[in-house]
Amino acid sequence: MSSSPALSARGGGPALLVIGLCWLAVLFDGLDMFIYGSVLPHMLAEKALGITPGQAGDLGGYATFGMLVGALAAGTVADRIGRKKLMVGCVALFSLASGVCALSPTVAVFGIGRTLAGIGLGGLLPTAISMVTDYAPRGRAALTIGLLMTAHHAGGILSAYVALWIVEPLGWRAAFWVCVAPLLFVPVLARFLPESLSFLVARGRAEQARHLAARYEVDLPAAGRPVTGSRWTHLARLFREGEWKQTLLYWPASFGGLLLVYGVATWLPTLMRGEGYELGSALTFVVLFNLGGIVGMLIAGRASDRFGAPRVSAIWFALTAAGVFLLSVHMPTALTFAVVFLTGVFLNSAQTMIYATVAIGSSPADRATAVGWTSGMGRFGAVFGPWLGGQLLAADKGEWGFTAFALAGVSSTVFIGAAALRTARRTTPAPTDRPLTPAP
Repeated sequence: MSSSPALSARGGGPALLVIGLCWLAVLFDGLDMFIYGSVLPHMLAEKALGITPGQAGDLGGYATFGMLVGALAAGTVADRIGRKKLMVGCVALFSLASGVCALSPTVAVFGIGRTLAGIGLGGLLPTAISMVTDYAPRGRAALTIGLLMTAHHAGGILSAYVALWIVEPLGWRAAFWVCVAPLLFVPVLARFLPESLSFLVARGRAEQARHLAARYEVDLPAAGRPVTGSRWTHLARLFREGEWKQTLLYWPASFGGLLLVYGVATWLPTLMRGEGYELGSALTFVVLFNLGGIVGMLIAGRASDRFGAPRVSAIWFALTAAGVFLLSVHMPTALTFAVVFLTGVFLNSAQTMIYATVAIGSSPADRATAVGWTSGMGRFGAVFGPWLGGQLLAADKGEWGFTAFALAGVSSTVFIGAAALRTARRTTPAPTDRPLTPAP
């Protein structure tokens, strides 16, 4: 064993506590995010709050707009005040905002609640990704991020069962009261979650970081550039030298990916019900989609650690586009179930591997900002996706929804594929001009 336990390779056993706490936080994030799509068919059928399909799309957009604000702010704020404090604050915010939704007397108040929830949701995810990247075992960063993101889809599955078991007897408001429950988790998170190692190193608190790295049996991140300048310094570093080219490929790839993720997450039960499925069957698609997401995260994480996250993401997006387009074709029920599951396998992990690409490739000091802004730029797509679905349904063109979402998958394939090619060129040794001669 090395004489410096903080710097030696580790299996990350004690660090499972950190990963587990982040996993639970993201589980609640997924529940809060997916609950709206799961209860939406009930709300439309009951005309709850006087909601129309067009307004439903707008409300989905409010949450994702809040996520845009939260994601863009989270990286910079986390790199300034610490990732632990931000995670605790985000969980508290989206939990309280769900209470606003449960009590809302009008569509406007409901929209405010979803916007506030979105800010918390958007801030939590990139911060949690940065946190588990710090505490991941060596060579397993992408797999650890994939494992973390299984929680998001476990939350989606939980939202479907909340809609099946609670909404029918108690009404749609009860579902949002369930989403207030994570408030009980806030004191646990505040007590047991350690601070990010990258944050401590970037802040010059090396001794504290070394102590935590030894305690949790993980490697200490390499010291990067010192944190100086204004709060925009971290963002400016994403465009230094040749980094701007990669940054401007990651952002539109994330836009298309999150348009697809949140468009499908919001409208899948409603679109499937429009295809003639009963509500129970439509919610089964939500379960299958998120089960596929869990399986896909684990497969993509292992594959990305071996072959590279950008390459895996590009292939996954291409397969996603094909799967989403197939959902617009009438197929036997069993085949439709299979396509929904496989689409979930590829779609959800394709977007996550964009985050893994950015997190692994960023310097420790700028990691939360890089992931946050990549996620934030993608949130424009997350705003547009639910709105687009609502407009198509309002115009009685719901059958075009899957085609539109498939085109978003194609665009992400192109952008992240270009990023993968650039990464491959940058890591390939340049050929020598001198002829090789055999050794004597």
